[in-house]
Amino acid sequence: MLYYNIIILGVYMKSRKEKWQVAILEILKTSEKPMSAYDILGELRNDNPRIAPPTIYRTLSDLVEKGRAHRLESLNAYIACKNHKHDESAVITICEDCGAVHEYVATDVLKALSNVIAHSGFATLRHVIELQGVCENCGFEQISV
Repeated sequence: MLYYNIIILGVYMKSRKEKWQVAILEILKTSEKPMSAYDILGELRNDNPRIAPPTIYRTLSDLVEKGRAHRLESLNAYIACKNHKHDESAVITICEDCGAVHEYVATDVLKALSNVIAHSGFATLRHVIELQGVCENCGFEQISV
């Protein structure tokens, strides 16, 4: 009987975990701007008043690990992954004027970085490449490099 209850609990926990992943991913996909964990918590609390921050952080961590979301280190915020090639590294551009965020695939950049550190004895765990500047809509031509 105990074994059966553990199996049922495991299925329940997995389905609950998947429920949060789907809900949070949907929020990220429909958001026009990167969202912090507390922004997401605020969205979910309307229908789930008992949800707590650790649930959000665990779920976001799982989504990032699976390549379904990106954590923007400089903003301490998250966006949904728009590229379905999850084994590729993304380059994220962030406009400092309007906050627009775009994702690009950059395999050559990752290869170049890997070559730079290949003999350093350093092992990368994840790749986060963020570029901050001004987008075309905000007048990028005014910026000189």
